[in-house]
Amino acid sequence: YTLDNDVLTTEQRQFYEDNGYLVVKKLVSDEDIERFRKEFMRICNKEVNLPGVLIMGDEIRKPNLIRSEKTVNKVHDFWEDEELFRYRTPPEVLKYVECFTGPNIIAMQMMLINKLPDPELKPELFPLLRCPASAWAEYVELLKHSGCSCISQQLHRAAMDPRTMSGLLLPPIKLFHGLLDCDEKSPRVHLVMEKGDTVFFHPLLIHGSGINKTSGFRKSISCHFASSECYYIDIKNTTQKQLEKEV
Repeated sequence: YTLDNDVLTTEQRQFYEDNGYLVVKKLVSDEDIERFRKEFMRICNKEVNLPGVLIMGDEIRKPNLIRSEKTVNKVHDFWEDEELFRYRTPPEVLKYVECFTGPNIIAMQMMLINKLPDPELKPELFPLLRCPASAWAEYVELLKHSGCSCISQQLHRAAMDPRTMSGLLLPPIKLFHGLLDCDEKSPRVHLVMEKGDTVFFHPLLIHGSGINKTSGFRKSISCHFASSECYYIDIKNTTQKQLEKEV
């Protein structure tokens, strides 16, 4: 799953092969994290209004929401935001990405997550799922009770059963999907991370996160990378066909 390189150690490559993820400590600087946080607040406060940016709010609990840090839980596709877009270009991140994709790299999708505090919401806001190879950096120290990422080890080698894909929340939220029949006995790890730590996910790694039981807002920023030799396909008659109906 990794290419020959002079960045990863033999132990890191084997760990990624066996477990489907790799955590790199303090890869993103405190200065960059603070700049990303401030830009997110500017978006929440409508100080910037860029084309193409998709803002997802907490419509389950606040159907008449007013945009703010307390209601915005995701910002997607900020290609025109120079400040947030910087996350896909720093050499310290790309040198690791190249170990998985090769030197010709494209950014397929970007998002900034703001996990809202809610000790009473029982379903996972980010259910177990799979997505393209990603680099995921944390804004703050991330503990199990604040809704840290949870991964199912070794299942990145298993085939996905399309019958397990379904919306999990009621009422359903667009593009929130998960695996309903995931083996409860499969090994799981909660990724306790510190500010600036970055986790690299295998494309088929099953991962999710729990609810945020703290009073704070858990923020992270991610980018899904691929080789530029990859291309998009028509998802009709594939396991992803339901997504076309939701977009």
